[in-house]
Amino acid sequence: MLASQTKMRIKISQDFAFAPGPRYIREGLHSGEEFRREMLAPAVREAIETKQIVEIDLDGVAGYGRSFLEEAFGGLIREDHIPHESILGAISIISNEQPSQRDRIYNYLKTAHEKESQKMASHT
Repeated sequence: MLASQTKMRIKISQDFAFAPGPRYIREGLHSGEEFRREMLAPAVREAIETKQIVEIDLDGVAGYGRSFLEEAFGGLIREDHIPHESILGAISIISNEQPSQRDRIYNYLKTAHEKESQKMASHT
């Protein structure tokens, strides 16, 4: 399949949960950690490998906690060790209901990247 022919898509309200939960699995149902491990990271890795884009549609949910989004997206860098630039080239965020969520996600990615870069620099 060519990237120009297909896009992968995750609609959180339909594919994961209408009411996204806390940061960690141990804190409750539908956590950011669970979303990242079970859906987001595998989709992002596949998109990178196949040179596709994964659209992540945030619309249609009851709401998002900051910790859910930070864990899901920042965790791609911190926990899954997916390079920042690779993530940026593989995702497209849809958030028509709350456009500011899109900026928050890109900020979580940037912050996680900067922190991981600082860790790497201090270990050299």
